[in-house]
Amino acid sequence: MEGFRIRHAELARGYGGVGDPEDPALVQAMQMVLHIPKADPPRRSALLEAAAAATVALCLDARVGPDGEWAQRFLDWKRSRIRKVARRARGAQWLAAGAVDGVTVEVDGAQARAFVPGPVGAVDPRIKRLQINGTDLEHDDPGPVDPELPVLWVNAKLGMTLGKAAAQVGHASMLLAGALTVDEARLWSEREFRCAVRESTPEHWATLCEKVSRGHAVAVRDAGFTEVAPGSITVIAVPGQSGQY
Repeated sequence: MEGFRIRHAELARGYGGVGDPEDPALVQAMQMVLHIPKADPPRRSALLEAAAAATVALCLDARVGPDGEWAQRFLDWKRSRIRKVARRARGAQWLAAGAVDGVTVEVDGAQARAFVPGPVGAVDPRIKRLQINGTDLEHDDPGPVDPELPVLWVNAKLGMTLGKAAAQVGHASMLLAGALTVDEARLWSEREFRCAVRESTPEHWATLCEKVSRGHAVAVRDAGFTEVAPGSITVIAVPGQSGQY
């Protein structure tokens, strides 16, 4: 428990504080890979839920804690500008990606893997060769949400691609875990960081923004490197009934 408390405290401190290095190859990023088989692709919502859970699971993994084998790589990234890069894989590519340091989560048959962050100029060849752009998935209606689960509401008005949305829900799960108390975060970890990802209508988005202003939800504001304008709110994370802050 003490180890989890220390890792949560680091996550709760927030991110950034260090600017980008002069050498673009040294920019820090977390790579993510989404498993999208050609014959039987997963539901978009389930894949985004897997991506969100994998991200926060890695951020609270024992191996990123003090003296952990991933600690320095994780901290170098977390204390710089947070970036994530989502890629896609199938077949042998996906199997090869599983041998690179990271955490895989499966949700309803959808699989995503978050990798230990590092410089963009030193990405493992097994990951670097995977495409960033390309296959998207149809939007789906996954149905009612378990009230015990956090909900990551995606700003549908922005029309984000699957890869962009995966990175943004990954940001949201990190922010939410840091905003929860350590006991709430630990309980969430016992549910393997399961969450629901849903798209918000413009009408509901206004209500969600009000929750953020009252401190009852957390918002991801994008830096504007890709797809959306700087400062855009891409995802709003609302804790489940068991998580209050």
